[in-house]
Amino acid sequence: MKKGQAPFMLCCFVCIAVLLILTAGDVRAQRVLYEKPKMTKGPGSLEVVLEPYLDKYDLPALGAAVVRDGKILAMGVVGTRAAGQQIPVTTGDRFHIGSDTKAMTALLAAIYVDAGKLRWNSTVEEVFPELKKNLAAGWGQVSLEGLLSHTSGIPADDERFGKLLEGSLEQGDLDLRELRYWMLSRFLTQPVAAAPRKQFAYSNMGYMIAGAMIERAVGRSWEELMLEKVFVPLRLRSAGFGPQSTVGTVDAPLPHKIVDGKAKPMLAGPNADNPLVLGPAGTVHMSLQDFARWAIWNLGKGKRGPGLVRSETLAKLTTPVIDIPPGKDAAPGTPSGGRYALGWGEREYSWARGPFLTHAGSNGMNLAHIILDLKTDFGMVLMTNIGGKKADEALRGLAEELYRRYGK
Repeated sequence: MKKGQAPFMLCCFVCIAVLLILTAGDVRAQRVLYEKPKMTKGPGSLEVVLEPYLDKYDLPALGAAVVRDGKILAMGVVGTRAAGQQIPVTTGDRFHIGSDTKAMTALLAAIYVDAGKLRWNSTVEEVFPELKKNLAAGWGQVSLEGLLSHTSGIPADDERFGKLLEGSLEQGDLDLRELRYWMLSRFLTQPVAAAPRKQFAYSNMGYMIAGAMIERAVGRSWEELMLEKVFVPLRLRSAGFGPQSTVGTVDAPLPHKIVDGKAKPMLAGPNADNPLVLGPAGTVHMSLQDFARWAIWNLGKGKRGPGLVRSETLAKLTTPVIDIPPGKDAAPGTPSGGRYALGWGEREYSWARGPFLTHAGSNGMNLAHIILDLKTDFGMVLMTNIGGKKADEALRGLAEELYRRYGK
């Protein structure tokens, strides 16, 4: 061996060894990602209960958890991350929760009400004084509480809202905070549809405006604040925004669209979720385990840490404000009766004594339900990676079955 070769050869051996270690690590990661996990068959496992729902309702994947007294009683997931492929889901997989995000936005608003940055009766005019000259009739009374309870008087999402949403995609020089402001500044040039607290009108635009009010009051984006003030303290480690899978991978249950009567998996990208500007209304995703953790914290009514807001503030979030007109044709993920509080609905079910605190969420390609009984510290969370009426029927039927098994 020539002089100087030894260090060079040693370096090569070290590099090869490191490469092998990294490769092995990558293989292990892929194995964890794609191998079918070992399922617990004890009383805490729900796989046997969930499995029949897949074929009956044409679901790619389905997950559910039952909680009581601060603990998970039972939990399980079944199915595949992508229709037509054998990529089994796990309890740690991220599902999209859609409008169940609204309760989180209401909680974030409550944090800053308690901090003195906002008031429940803070108006759009007060928070954005520079827009006063452009306000159409009725906007001077549109308040934070009205927006969070869908009683602000602004109309339900309509064609005008859809056009604004499309227009936001063309504003290439604006970040998310600026896009929300851009939509707000154009939306408020049209009169409101009703007087405050007189009419329930479910509005994703209203929640986006509430998010913009929080952003203006604090000077940071809704996403930054949600991460720092809600996800981190509640240890919702899987929680994030937008499509639940990572670009270029199938590392989560993909959302599914119905195309020509078949479920089509949608890889992460612009068509796998609503535009991110609608974050405060419904772009959060998280695992089944973390969704159960979110349910447990809310069931604690402020007595189960961490204390993000005062107990009376938390109670306000779950106190109904207005009746919701029955809606037989309500889209899955939107309220169809009962009453509405701030980010939460309240409704009765024929199969149980109520009322229950509840919400549903869907971007049309996923569906999630959360059902809580504050009186008995009992709750259920249910998630699937496809939207539509059949998925909604599946989750409602499953909720009844789980309640009969665990709720009494």
